[in-house]
Amino acid sequence: MRAGRLFVVAISASILGTSIGSLAMDKGMTNTSRAAPALSNEGAMPSLGGATGWLNSQPLTAQGLRGRVVLIDFWTYTCINWRRQLPYVRAWAEKYKDVGLVVIGVHTPEFSFEHDPYNVRQSVGDIKIPYPIAIDSDREIWNAFGNAYWPALYFVDAKGRIRHHQFGEGDYERSEQIIQQLLTEAGNTAVVHDLVTGDATGAEAAADWGDLKSQENYVGFDRTEGFASPGGAKLGQRHDYAAPARLGLKQWALSGEWTMKGEATVLNKANGRIVYRFHARDLHLIMGPATRGTPVRFRVLIDGRPPGAAHGSDLDVQGNGTVTEQRMYQLIRQAKPIADRQFEIEFLDPGVEAFCFTFG
Repeated sequence: MRAGRLFVVAISASILGTSIGSLAMDKGMTNTSRAAPALSNEGAMPSLGGATGWLNSQPLTAQGLRGRVVLIDFWTYTCINWRRQLPYVRAWAEKYKDVGLVVIGVHTPEFSFEHDPYNVRQSVGDIKIPYPIAIDSDREIWNAFGNAYWPALYFVDAKGRIRHHQFGEGDYERSEQIIQQLLTEAGNTAVVHDLVTGDATGAEAAADWGDLKSQENYVGFDRTEGFASPGGAKLGQRHDYAAPARLGLKQWALSGEWTMKGEATVLNKANGRIVYRFHARDLHLIMGPATRGTPVRFRVLIDGRPPGAAHGSDLDVQGNGTVTEQRMYQLIRQAKPIADRQFEIEFLDPGVEAFCFTFG
């Protein structure tokens, strides 16, 4: 989901789309006297008729939403950039629901398992998303908007016109000001013009941009970078991999018998390991059991030791955890000072699929 970075906005290209992270920090979320942002007319809001299902709502239509201000949020549930944006979108949905705002999340999948409505429904409940969700598994809404990014916000006025878009994390103050402006244009006189702060904890907390020197990296053959096991990757073959004695920053390796597929790498026998040299406060791994309902136990080390206070929310201080579903797992959240560290995860059972590392 991230392949290149720019100053202020980090852009990641992928085969299916792009997720973006902002390098700009919020400058404060208090009331402001700045002039209203100048907005353009980007055309009529496209149809939502391509949705394959809806959650938290009956099906909604562009025509039926006329008279309401609409915020369209393109997301996919394993995207760390979207997770860090979510506290603000959730807060806006709650704050402005009674003065004319409708927030609609459009879930357009990246990984194959994100096409499964069961997984999407589970994530909506686990992550506590209260607003309507259009399931866009066939990418018809994505294509109708001409979208290319996760996350992406489209701001639609009460006349059904797209007036602004925001690609990626950050710029929350301006985004909320635009919501307020569109609500005011629509004749809503009860709009409160202070700004939300976002209740950002856990994986939703803003990245430590100053210490983030590792970028997202896929574990499947098609898009991985920095793979350092001797002999290289073997596409579609059961292979007994070994990890080198030393890894450079942003390099990773396998140990044990794995099959590297295009999208993911699958463990064939117990006690396989993934080793990664990284530099970031947070480390996440998108993974899941290859067979639903078959948990896979794991143990994490950092620089050869249990993580202790640096453990993420999905394991204990000794580094022990269990993969139970296909999602993003937060494995490391460490305190400053941040330095180059060696992460190691050993799976005590076979059958895990590993898709992608993300950092924060």
